[in-house]
Amino acid sequence: MPELPDVEGFRRTLVSCAQGRRVERAEVADPGVLHGVTAQGLKREFKGRRFAAPRRHGKWLIAPTDGPTLVLHFGMTGRLVCGADSEPVGRFERVAFDLDDGHRLGYEDQRKLQGVWLAATDADVDRILGDQGPDALSLSRAGLDRLLAGRHGRVKATLTDQAVIAGLGNLLGDEILWQARIHPRRPVNTLTDEEHDRLHTALREVLRASVRVGRVPDDPDWLTGRRDDPDPHCPRCGRPLHRARIAGRTTLWCPHCQQDDA
Repeated sequence: MPELPDVEGFRRTLVSCAQGRRVERAEVADPGVLHGVTAQGLKREFKGRRFAAPRRHGKWLIAPTDGPTLVLHFGMTGRLVCGADSEPVGRFERVAFDLDDGHRLGYEDQRKLQGVWLAATDADVDRILGDQGPDALSLSRAGLDRLLAGRHGRVKATLTDQAVIAGLGNLLGDEILWQARIHPRRPVNTLTDEEHDRLHTALREVLRASVRVGRVPDDPDWLTGRRDDPDPHCPRCGRPLHRARIAGRTTLWCPHCQQDDA
């Protein structure tokens, strides 16, 4: 599932492929991914437009042009790809932009759980993004403390709530908590100052490493690298890992390294 590091990778794809380029033609293979605009409206609005510098907020990618702004969310299976417009179209390409240098920027998504929006103004962008917390990559230790202050929910559910912190999904939530040695079921209001330190350090280091490669690494020294093992063991202590549903998501943790002290 695309999380903050993946979307940052898609932002870089858009920069290298399309920033400053003129759209010769927009194509819509599946209008089911469009929100608030028709296929004909998207084609009309983007013909002749130039992409400006994109930005990311959490799991959202905001791609302005010299006219309207394209707003993209990648759901569980979406991605942004760039190739020559002469190359075969991807099986799950839903929307594409043929550019003036012969490249094609494509939005692909197998499951179509989110999609593409069109915004005329900054206020429209804010409305589309909805109630988003600060971007996770921007959080200072003091900022994290402010966000967690007064909350009583479980820490895994809190970290992955986009209205609290934007950009953290299931993989990042588990990895950060494992590296911080905090049990995912711990109530936020029971965390000590030392655990706040560990949590912020792990958040910063996991995000920085993940952003460098454009995804959450499947390094065998990371929890993420063991998720798909049939009998997963902790990369740190070698003991068996546990799985359970927490906040509606399959959660992985080490009961030895992440003891529930609450």
